[in-house]
Amino acid sequence: MRSEPVQTTTGPGSRVGDFGAFVRRAHQAGQLVVQPRMGFGEPATMRAGLHATRYADATTVGTLTLDSYTRVGDLAAIGTALRDGTGINGFPIVSYDVEITRAVLQGLHADDFPVQVRHGSAAPFDIFVALMRAGLSATEGGPVSYCLPYGRTPLDESMRNWERSSALFTQLRERGASPHMETFGGCMLGQLCPPSMLVAVSVLEAVFFHRLGIDDLSVSYAQQTNGVQDREAVHALRRLCAELLPDADWHVVIYAYMGVYPRTPEGCYRLLGQAAELAVSTGSERLIVKTVAESRRIPTIAENVAALEYAGRVASQAVGGPGVGGPAAALGDSQGYDSQTYAEARALVDAVLNSHPDLGHALLLAFKRGYLDIPYCVHPDNAGRSRSYIDGDGWLRWADTGSLPLADLVDGRRSRPVTSSDLLEALSYVQRSYDEPSLGGGAPHTAGTPVAPPAAPSEEGPPLP
Repeated sequence: MRSEPVQTTTGPGSRVGDFGAFVRRAHQAGQLVVQPRMGFGEPATMRAGLHATRYADATTVGTLTLDSYTRVGDLAAIGTALRDGTGINGFPIVSYDVEITRAVLQGLHADDFPVQVRHGSAAPFDIFVALMRAGLSATEGGPVSYCLPYGRTPLDESMRNWERSSALFTQLRERGASPHMETFGGCMLGQLCPPSMLVAVSVLEAVFFHRLGIDDLSVSYAQQTNGVQDREAVHALRRLCAELLPDADWHVVIYAYMGVYPRTPEGCYRLLGQAAELAVSTGSERLIVKTVAESRRIPTIAENVAALEYAGRVASQAVGGPGVGGPAAALGDSQGYDSQTYAEARALVDAVLNSHPDLGHALLLAFKRGYLDIPYCVHPDNAGRSRSYIDGDGWLRWADTGSLPLADLVDGRRSRPVTSSDLLEALSYVQRSYDEPSLGGGAPHTAGTPVAPPAAPSEEGPPLP
């Protein structure tokens, strides 16, 4: 358990809550940092959620996840919802007076409990202004990953928005703070994107931010359909970051599976346990958890805490522990170092970097030419020619590479038809694989964790501090 909260000042110029430094210290101490995606519209509830996260029996960081109205800039709708008391699905940091946000954070946000803002916006400038005024210095996203999956904002407009926001974010250093940016590129659409594309976009967004002056970074990877392939992918991600970001501080954050989630509690915890084991086995430093309620509704504070504590227990019992060996050991692991995933990701990254010296412009060219193409993404700026499928061993493969620069790496670029029924089967693959053992249908494709899941948590959160 954690010590009593450190009383701190969270106003402008604060150096409190260095996100990257905290994660590095935890990793060096052999601890996996676990994090919820928690966000509530009511300040008292948001504060209660942060308090519960801080005092969970795990090594945690806090989250302010913003609401969907803020994501798209519909501040009028937030005003109406707040006046009418109809509720919103996240914390409206732009609409609240800065003193409200500071009050939510007071006594909780500290060097041993940094807080990150998560938002999903392709136009995040006002969000950056609000979080910086509140004394926060960690957020996430990206010009590609927060544009293509979430709406129809033109990619070139998103690129300009993120360049402007990143330039503002770097000004935190003038106040003595260290801005931390997490790329969301490893989570494109959440599912059915072959790992090489996830790795490539995550790395490219990290290089994009680094070239704009942000040198404290985290790169993301979302758990997919096969644990062996996932380990291969994370090793490829680490190798590319070591090659392309040698003078940056960076760490890897794993996301528990972001697609259709199991419905049984046993299936949920089995899948979450596999995500924690993936993080440990690859030397990754942080894990974003999911809860037993994901397939039905927004989780309660107690359900978030149960997921955090379970993931922490699995990580602590995994062979070797999170900090043993660290990134260097992960890079040296033969599994995935010169893998198919690395070769594909490297080809994708090189095609983009060689397109134009300005990486923002290069990314735009890459999507126009089809060098980057996200399967099943319907955004107008995505070519929409690539397709994927899940093979008999549960690996995500390319069914059609379109114009991706993978001709020498993927079985002759032959197209494999993917029908609507194939797609529906693929979308529910993980849910079925992890629920069926609990329903008498046999074991999942990846072995489950031996750590027992917790009892059903209370629906009530902890008392407000």
